[in-house]
Amino acid sequence: MRWQHGRLFVLLLWFGAFCWGQNHKGVGGKLKVYFTDVEGGQATLFVTPAGQSLLVDTGWGGNDGRDQERIASVMKDAAVTKLDYVLITHYHEDHVGGFPALLEKVPVGAVIDHGPNRELDPAGQQRYAAYEKAIESKKLRRLQVKPGDILPIVGMKAVVVSSDGNLIRRPLEKGGAANPFCKGAETKPADTTENARSVGIEITFGKFKLLDLGDLTWDKEMELVCPVNKLGRVDAYVVSHHGWDHSSSPAMIDALGARVAVMENGARKGGSASVLDTVAEAPGIETMWQLHFSEEGGTAHNAEEQYIANLEGPDEGHFLELVSPGDGSFDVFNSRTGATKHYAAAESAAH
Repeated sequence: MRWQHGRLFVLLLWFGAFCWGQNHKGVGGKLKVYFTDVEGGQATLFVTPAGQSLLVDTGWGGNDGRDQERIASVMKDAAVTKLDYVLITHYHEDHVGGFPALLEKVPVGAVIDHGPNRELDPAGQQRYAAYEKAIESKKLRRLQVKPGDILPIVGMKAVVVSSDGNLIRRPLEKGGAANPFCKGAETKPADTTENARSVGIEITFGKFKLLDLGDLTWDKEMELVCPVNKLGRVDAYVVSHHGWDHSSSPAMIDALGARVAVMENGARKGGSASVLDTVAEAPGIETMWQLHFSEEGGTAHNAEEQYIANLEGPDEGHFLELVSPGDGSFDVFNSRTGATKHYAAAESAAH
């Protein structure tokens, strides 16, 4: 990884590794993860027990500042007044469009991304220019990451597994087992958009693991898990690409063995019926949570209503929250229902 402004990466790598060693067991605090409803975009907030925050993506621009208000609202719920890091997985509107407006709404310490935009269409160039202008206007530090880097956030370990179309070459710790789900697995053509360049991260907090690959596409997923599963098994998985069927290879989802999946879909964006089924039928899955009822999925494919933050009808921007003490157990809270579901620590380590 490298800072665009200044050569601080060596110090930050050392500091991040030191803080990981001090905080990874989650002693004295909990990791909180907020899945903000930005109508089929992404804005996922991680808050560590050390008080540091990481926001993955910023939702859409426009809409009278709707997404920025919702991000600010979950920050308030988490007692966070500043975003230490904002990670932009890739430069599509539903992920980076809200970035300039967000900088006017809340303080940000640094931004993380995969480097230059690779989509050279006029709209893509315009979005990227606005992004760079916003960074410069606030004099933000910019960290461009590559696979294998560890983000310098205090209180959890966040390893980059994909960035700018590149993937980790060696398995992560406890990864590397042969993947039986690769046999006969469907393949899809290589994607040439920014989606395939998404920054993907695997979070470790004590005995808890969570995977978030942004909009990483099917072809890249297959490279990560076939013929061996470089990622290992996780407890929770953010369903890639909002549950759209250009991602979510069964060979990967089945290999992850996640107990919980969270789909950051909109009513009419993401939530493909085939992906809903793939997740629901995955080995080891206990619950599929969704930010929205998927109109495409209908009652035949969506999760039960208690596991959906926003049902059909007027949208109220309800969120989901995952909390882990780092001992292998975790809770998921639905702000619409006010109910929390507890997941006890597995009897045997799953990763």
